[in-house]
Amino acid sequence: MSNIYIQEPPTTGKVMMKTTVGDIDLELWTKEAPKACRNFIQLCMEGYYNNTIFHRVIKGFIAQGGDPTGTGEGGESIYGQPFKDEFHTRLRFCRRGLLAMANAGKDDNGSQFFFTLGSTPELQNKHTIFGKVTGETIYNMLKLEDALVDENDRPQYPQKILKTQVLSNPFPDIVPRVVSESKGDSKESKKDKKTGVKNFKLLSFGEEAEEDEEESSVLNRQYSGKGKSAHDCLSDPKLSSQPVVEPDEPPSKKIKEDRSSDWESDDETHNPEELAALTKEKEAVKERIKNKLKDSKKTSQLKPKIEDDEMKAEELNEDAEVEEYYLGKDRDEERKKKAEEIRKEIRDLKRSVKNEKKAKEADQKLQSEKEESKSEIMKEYIETQEKYKEAKAKLPKKGKTRENFTMELLSKFRNKLQSAKDNIANSDKNTSNDIEDDDPHDESWMTHALHCEEKVPVLAKDASTKNDDWFEIYDPRNPLNKRRRGEKSQKSKDDYKDNGNHSRYK
Repeated sequence: MSNIYIQEPPTTGKVMMKTTVGDIDLELWTKEAPKACRNFIQLCMEGYYNNTIFHRVIKGFIAQGGDPTGTGEGGESIYGQPFKDEFHTRLRFCRRGLLAMANAGKDDNGSQFFFTLGSTPELQNKHTIFGKVTGETIYNMLKLEDALVDENDRPQYPQKILKTQVLSNPFPDIVPRVVSESKGDSKESKKDKKTGVKNFKLLSFGEEAEEDEEESSVLNRQYSGKGKSAHDCLSDPKLSSQPVVEPDEPPSKKIKEDRSSDWESDDETHNPEELAALTKEKEAVKERIKNKLKDSKKTSQLKPKIEDDEMKAEELNEDAEVEEYYLGKDRDEERKKKAEEIRKEIRDLKRSVKNEKKAKEADQKLQSEKEESKSEIMKEYIETQEKYKEAKAKLPKKGKTRENFTMELLSKFRNKLQSAKDNIANSDKNTSNDIEDDDPHDESWMTHALHCEEKVPVLAKDASTKNDDWFEIYDPRNPLNKRRRGEKSQKSKDDYKDNGNHSRYK
């Protein structure tokens, strides 16, 4: 067991999971499975797993959870779509207490995970291992397999994940997502608020309070959007509803007068001549405005078309912007890429087939040219081979017929020899000498006779006698031959010199 722990890589993240069976400490392999660890840590920070159940338990195999619906078919990843598997050679399903992602197939990881309750080698390279249970909390995790389950491996009394707490986060850029409430939910919450019902019968002064409530409601209707005072509400003769200092005009009127045209302000101050000039200017301005309106009508007829075109262009741009990214876009792109690759392979195959056909045609042309370029000698050689093959095919096979055939051939050869002897005996000798040696039709060789040497008794021969059978061996270095030539040997000369020297010193 120790060598298993040594082979596993070191962990860098830590999460504590509080469950109904006790706390479970988890350590994560964030370097070996970064996508799965990032997904798990962010979901834990957002409280995604809070109050979820372990919906599937198989004794001695796995305990699965992480589905907020509790059915085993829900759960989403932080990426908005399923993310890919992450396998590592040093992480293997060889023991209990491993944390891995649950999926429905290849590259289909969401939020669901499971704990291994034993060695599960059949899950290798099918599920992403991204963490392990550490310390004595593994015994709390093993309590999950004690649950009573039905036929579908669903516990009758499922255990819950109460809360998750991130103790060590190796991803500092992770921020919990804030889920904004929709407008419909806010409206429903407003509608659900119940207005309080005042029961004045319970009070000792209920009648007076009810009268005051009616008066206040009437005043609210009268002075809605305006300020109220005790002068307006109370029917006290000492209090008058009229102000002490009356303003000349309300502020709204002043603003309107300030915003009014200069023509009205000038009517009160200018002379009649000036007024006539002003009226002319007014008419000129009115004509200008009318002309502008006419021009605007013409342009207004063109504007709807332009606006429609602009709206269509904007809609197309919006559709293009919307189509920039959507769920499952990566899968669609992968499928498109695969389809393009398959098309390329088909094109390459077609090209290779065409090239092979062209190469075969070229080879056939070359062979035909070579056959045509063969010499006549080769043709004659081939013809002779064919003749011999035909003659060989006519020969009978082994058996009585074959023996009879060979005997017939021998008799023909004998007759041919006899006829050749007769022909040469009748012909002259001169004609026989003129025949060339290379003549294939020459039959003179058939008339040759074989004369063997007669065996005569061998007699003893004298060595001194020489005849045709004598074979002389002559060696010039032989001392006998040297003496015959009158030469003396070097050895005799040396002996003579030595003898002379000795005689001097004596």
